[in-house]
Amino acid sequence: MIPASRPHFCSCGTRLASDNRTGRCAACRRKDRDRFSRPPSFGQRFWDHAEIRTALSERHFGRLLRAYRCHPDQGFRPLAQDLVARWLGITQSQLSRIENGPPIHDLERLVAWAQLLDIPEHLLWFRLPERKPGSRRVAAQRANSPNSAPSYVPVPPRLPPELVAVDIDDLAAMQSLRTADSQIGGGYLYAAVAGYLQRTVAPRLFGSASDADQSGVFAAAAALTEMAGWMAHDAGRDPLAAQHFQRALALAHAGGDHQVEAHIFGSLSHLTDYQRQPEQAIAYAQQGNAQLSAGGPNPAVEARLLAMQARGHAALRNDQQCTEQLRQAERALARPVLEAPSPWVSTFDEASLAAEAARCFRQLGQLVAARRQAEHVVELRPRERARSRAFAQLMLTSILIAEGRPDEACRVAYDVLDTTRTLGSYLVVRQLEQLDELFAAYPRSRDVKIFRERLRDELRERRWLAQWLPPGEPDGPAMVTT
Repeated sequence: MIPASRPHFCSCGTRLASDNRTGRCAACRRKDRDRFSRPPSFGQRFWDHAEIRTALSERHFGRLLRAYRCHPDQGFRPLAQDLVARWLGITQSQLSRIENGPPIHDLERLVAWAQLLDIPEHLLWFRLPERKPGSRRVAAQRANSPNSAPSYVPVPPRLPPELVAVDIDDLAAMQSLRTADSQIGGGYLYAAVAGYLQRTVAPRLFGSASDADQSGVFAAAAALTEMAGWMAHDAGRDPLAAQHFQRALALAHAGGDHQVEAHIFGSLSHLTDYQRQPEQAIAYAQQGNAQLSAGGPNPAVEARLLAMQARGHAALRNDQQCTEQLRQAERALARPVLEAPSPWVSTFDEASLAAEAARCFRQLGQLVAARRQAEHVVELRPRERARSRAFAQLMLTSILIAEGRPDEACRVAYDVLDTTRTLGSYLVVRQLEQLDELFAAYPRSRDVKIFRERLRDELRERRWLAQWLPPGEPDGPAMVTT
């Protein structure tokens, strides 16, 4: 006689059939399937977890995904990568690279994944479109569709928190702006630096506010005004940029910081070279070197000024002078730093010099040397330095086109499109437009045709950036004058 089996129950309390070997009732099995077929919704407490907040503050969606998978509310074990990858419409290996690699900048995917995971919009660094019925179901599909129409509007990223503090160290503000500028471009930040100069710096120079270190305030005002000039240049407003540089020069002279003054001469040299005035560019760079010799040595600033002279000679087709100036710049950069440099001058490193050399060799028609220098910049510059890396890649693309290698050029250019979508830089957009003209020389290439179609779609979208850039006043903002 077979004994009767003991009754067994599901964890929810439902009595199970004697032949049920799963240990779960039908209702709980449906819940399990639902849980793993799409991401669950969580309340605010879930998103307040420390690791999630850290990933959000770093604007790193990959780390956010890892924090999401490993959240205590997910259970005793983290969610498997292959499960979350299926939700997102990618492979497990792709998710692993996203979690452990540099931040991704593709807004189409960021928007779709944020909607899929139901992340509260106020925590994000980008704007979500208006929610529609079923948006979570189609989010992953839309994120991976190459032909999907953009569903977002570009918005200026959040400003560095240092800029909204009441009492702020000028150097901390400068460093914060430099970091943000390298990642998102000057178009978004021009209003911030102009406002900081008006609100915080100008009263200490000319108003009732007193400052014990007046020379330091003048140096800070000069460096920040120079930065405003660079941001105006990056936003396509060169007359305004020139005004800022000239004002910065006068402020640096008043503050007695020879290194800052020499650095600003380098900025004027860059701008006049960009405006196709090579003789004036050389003259400004020479004035900068003379100013630098009157103060403390700074090998990086000296190398930058020599590189600016080389660019002027390249524009004038003076091959020997250009090459000699580049060699001198390389020797200057290799010299040891014997004195502390001014904290107000920006970094000029090996990648910076390689970028200038690539421009010079490209202008002289020395394509092999130019390509090697451009490739060196791409190797040295991390993806976090989005703009300077993009300029090097755009240079490399133009060189590859000139060498008759359009397919390779397309591969490099695709990466530029992927990594600069959130970059508020008129100069990058302008170079992308020029790229379309260069690729026109290869009308029969299938790869070129496909790339140009995507490029034109991207350009139509990016030209909307102009409406987000702050309007420039004819005489510049009324902030710091002398």
